[in-house]
Amino acid sequence: MAVDSRPFRFAIQAANASGSADWRDFCCKVEDFGYSTLFLADHYLGPGPAQRAAHTPRQDLAPIAAIAAAAAHTSTLRLGCRVFCIDYHVPAVLAKEAATLDLLSDGRLELGIGAGWSGLEYEAMGLTFETPGRRIAKLKEVVALIKAHCGPDELACTGEYVNVKGYKGTPDTVQRPHPPIMIGGGGKRVLTYAGREADIVSINTVPFAQRTDEGLTPTEEAIRRYEYVRAAAGTRIGDLDIESSPYFVSIADDSEDAYRRIAAKTGMAIDVLRDHPNVLAGPAAAIAETLQARREALGVNYVTVQQSRAERFAPIVARLTGT
Repeated sequence: MAVDSRPFRFAIQAANASGSADWRDFCCKVEDFGYSTLFLADHYLGPGPAQRAAHTPRQDLAPIAAIAAAAAHTSTLRLGCRVFCIDYHVPAVLAKEAATLDLLSDGRLELGIGAGWSGLEYEAMGLTFETPGRRIAKLKEVVALIKAHCGPDELACTGEYVNVKGYKGTPDTVQRPHPPIMIGGGGKRVLTYAGREADIVSINTVPFAQRTDEGLTPTEEAIRRYEYVRAAAGTRIGDLDIESSPYFVSIADDSEDAYRRIAAKTGMAIDVLRDHPNVLAGPAAAIAETLQARREALGVNYVTVQQSRAERFAPIVARLTGT
């Protein structure tokens, strides 16, 4: 293991439930399967032309309420959102909601936060999608507010986007100095910031193309993103979890058939897909080896898979958790 490699952790990102009993049972299964964390996402579009145009996943459950319910049904499972969008929440309210979730979960919250990415989702919700620079500037102010809210002093956060002052943030969080903060992104500016300020850095899916516009293969692009984080983190790199999510997961004895199906969906060559950082296909043992190799090359020790894969992926979780 590389000096700065962290032990493996695994998470499920969930979006839907048919009712309270279904959500309760699913949360308990995720905990029993040995996953570290259950994440929601911060998307709001129901089925319709806006959702189809935005390419956002269907998500019936709003994250804050679903996290609170999951906390009530579990005892060790960590909980969070991958990731809250800064423009979908009033910053002072989000800070208090996060502190409350940490308190009521007995210190199990992981607070993911990002600068937003889906302009079409913004438009459908009646929001203005600012430039990347402005959204990243707001992200920095919101993260500073959340950290201050969890601190001992009266709030005095004044900036272009956040103006919160004259009271102390409550309730006191169980995790000190604040719940672990996950910052997600794919570009140099946000990943550099995340390397300096986050506890967990979530690295976006790399393009499903043979090469990026700059001529990099998917693996080379993933390495570049990790190097942004490493350079910014400096000596902190050994304390950070580096999180990413495979977009395609196929646990099957016939890996060639799995790659053929993924190739049909993406239009990419199978040889490129074998090494794509967001593709996992093959028997459980082979996938475990692939994850170990990618941790060495790409720094990723925290792996999130989708709700539909929770049970099938559990043997890999059992094999690698904590190693």
